[in-house]
Amino acid sequence: QVQLVESGGGLVEAGNSLRLSCAASGRTFSNAIMGWFRQAPGKEREFVATISRSGGNSYYADSVKGRFTISRDNAKNTVYLQMNSLKPEDTAVYYCGADYSISRRTYSTGPGLYDYWGRGTQVTVSS
Repeated sequence: QVQLVESGGGLVEAGNSLRLSCAASGRTFSNAIMGWFRQAPGKEREFVATISRSGGNSYYADSVKGRFTISRDNAKNTVYLQMNSLKPEDTAVYYCGADYSISRRTYSTGPGLYDYWGRGTQVTVSS
């Protein structure tokens, strides 16, 4: 079983930054494609960013490209999401997910591809 614990959320003003962390345990972290998703009230969970097992490849939603950066430290079993130039529309609960499937995928953008999820961390951006 894999446990994922997100941290780093909070309330910030528009234009500011936050760094989210997701600590993983239970299985070999470097075997997992990792991703960040978010869910605003009344909306479906949406893809934000994903990173390959080695950390050498990443992919972003258009809405965050150029503002957010995903990274991972396999020695620390942790994936990060650096969020800059935050906007009110970034307000949501942010979840990290782990995809442990044996596949040729470099990264995963669909929530159905993920095997494990954290409980989420709230990010609120005021205007």
